[in-house]
Amino acid sequence: MKKENVDFKKLPDAPGVYIFRGPKKEVLYVGKATSLRDRTKSYFARDIAEIRSPLIEKIVSDAIALEVEETDSVLEALILEAHYIKKYEPVGNTDNKDNKSWNYVVITNEQFPRVLIVRERELSSTFSEKTVAQLFGPFPSAGVLREALKIIRKIFPFFDTKFSLSGDYSSSQEKTILFNQSIGLYPREFDEREYKKTIRAIVDIFSAKKVTLIQRLSREMNAHAKKREFEEAGILKKKIFALQHIQDITLIKDDLRTPTTADFRVEGYDVAHISGASPRGVMTVVVNGERVQDEYRLFTIRHATAGDDYAALDEVLTRRAKHREWAYPQLVVIDGGKGHLNRAKKTLKDAGVMAEVVSVVKDEKHRPREVLGKSATALTHERDILLANSEAHRFAITKHRSALRKKGY
Repeated sequence: MKKENVDFKKLPDAPGVYIFRGPKKEVLYVGKATSLRDRTKSYFARDIAEIRSPLIEKIVSDAIALEVEETDSVLEALILEAHYIKKYEPVGNTDNKDNKSWNYVVITNEQFPRVLIVRERELSSTFSEKTVAQLFGPFPSAGVLREALKIIRKIFPFFDTKFSLSGDYSSSQEKTILFNQSIGLYPREFDEREYKKTIRAIVDIFSAKKVTLIQRLSREMNAHAKKREFEEAGILKKKIFALQHIQDITLIKDDLRTPTTADFRVEGYDVAHISGASPRGVMTVVVNGERVQDEYRLFTIRHATAGDDYAALDEVLTRRAKHREWAYPQLVVIDGGKGHLNRAKKTLKDAGVMAEVVSVVKDEKHRPREVLGKSATALTHERDILLANSEAHRFAITKHRSALRKKGY
């Protein structure tokens, strides 16, 4: 598909979801937008492969149709995007995304259900079919999903404790509940009947049934008004107004700032050896400021000459690039000076990985002294850079010592 094939003037300057379809009308990619007109136009930029990825460039090239579906808010676009990703499993949304890093909204099966954000990797290990009443997703970005739930809970306060609300509480747990009730994050009373209505409303929102929800609330409001229960009617009137005028400015900011729906992924690399013996390369992963230790990887250096750190790093980065089943990073962190930085940039570019690269220079005590290759993106994620780098060093040393012990050193 080419830019001249799309009449952007006919596309709404409004929130919604857009879909790229292939030759067999298959869904190739789904995305959400603050402005459907502006967002879809951005896919036809000359440097789209660098801005997004080579995969997205291919999808736009292969697509024969672009469809849009307008929504009343970015929040609703976010929910509709997740619905379509689940329904169609588009190659553009799933090929470069590690399924373990998808995010879901879980509503627990309890007397007072909790509304939780759960990663794919935690679903099977933490929950069972009996403990999950409702499951919504997948959502590509945990950060955007958290902002969405903040918006929803301003209208419908819900419980999201890490502990079950059934049974007795510890002193600290009780303090947590009371504090969040006092600031309006949790329902003020443990009223099972009213809380069921809250959960039903949240289910409607994540099921893209806002119209149905508003109709039901309107009927309840009118019933209270007829009984002259004006306080109850007033509360419902405010909820209806809030639903009709969703304030999702935080989601709008995120949509404009972030060129991709994926989480921000930083990968740190390091190579460890003792006088060239048993060289090992490692990869560590930090996503949205959190370590993802089950995605750390160990590489045994097979071809680089002993003591040649440049060649060892080349080998690790090249082998990592071949793993398309792993989500690609937006930022790569290595150890070393300008020479290491330039070498890593070239290696990744030659391998087709469009990620920014920075290197961490250490002082004589092996503490971070300077970060080379800083950009606006790198400055924003400096904490993630230092975390990925320190984790890479720790992980490399741990694995290297383990290998030496097995050899009897």
